[in-house]
Amino acid sequence: MFARPRTDGPMATGLYQSVQVDTGVAAATPHQLVKLLFEGFIGACSQARGAIRSGNVAAKGRAIGRAARIVEEGLRGGLNLKEGGKLAADLNDLYAYIGLRLTHANLHGDESAIAECQGLVQPLLDAWNAIAPPQEPAPSH
Repeated sequence: MFARPRTDGPMATGLYQSVQVDTGVAAATPHQLVKLLFEGFIGACSQARGAIRSGNVAAKGRAIGRAARIVEEGLRGGLNLKEGGKLAADLNDLYAYIGLRLTHANLHGDESAIAECQGLVQPLLDAWNAIAPPQEPAPSH
């Protein structure tokens, strides 16, 4: 006999949120995936800044770690340095700098370094949103 899963409480809420995120990623276009990376980075930085303000060292470390992984593995890792020309090289350098600043912020609890990183990525998100391809109409049933 199988136990019926709980549909209330924090554990169930987390499960549903996880499924919703996974579904959103699975259905996302490459353009939307990059947007999600930028937005995830900005959000992780906001969480890290809040954790620094509240003195929560563990939460600060987790949030900065998440932001760093997004930059390193998602944004920087997705660059095509062979065919991307100067733009890809410049973004690679920017992401490397952001990684250094995040490390500094984590070691020193430096909220201004995180704010700087957010300030460097926000214009990229804005530009990315500006070049979004038109949305396809939803299929009709």
